[in-house]
Amino acid sequence: MSDLFAAFGVNWKLLLIQAVNFGLLLAALSYFLYKPILKIIDERREKIAEGVRIANAAAKKLEDAKGESDSMIGAAAKEAEELVATARMRADEKGSEMMKQAQSRSDALLSEAQARAEEAKRQAIQESEREIARAAMLAAEKIMKQKSA
Repeated sequence: MSDLFAAFGVNWKLLLIQAVNFGLLLAALSYFLYKPILKIIDERREKIAEGVRIANAAAKKLEDAKGESDSMIGAAAKEAEELVATARMRADEKGSEMMKQAQSRSDALLSEAQARAEEAKRQAIQESEREIARAAMLAAEKIMKQKSA
């Protein structure tokens, strides 16, 4: 075998020393570089996984909050519609009540005006009757004066 190494120009002692050096370098790099890098990668992987879990939890909370806000908005809209309907109903009731009051006032004013008109008519008729009676008396008196004269 040494003839084979010699034929290719390989020094087995130098090859053995290089193999030992490579093993030492491999052990040193593994201890000082590879394991710390793997540790850092694992830590980052855990942080990323934690961030993903937190993001998923936040997304779920956001979805829950959105659903809750939608239900609250729906409830508020329904309550607002009920309030508007109640207000309209009250306004209609108040309007009809005011219309009834106005109608009763106008009826009262109309009946009062008719009563005043009847009273004025009656007084005018009485005044006319008095005037007619006075005119008749004056005419009768004038006729009597003419006959007696």
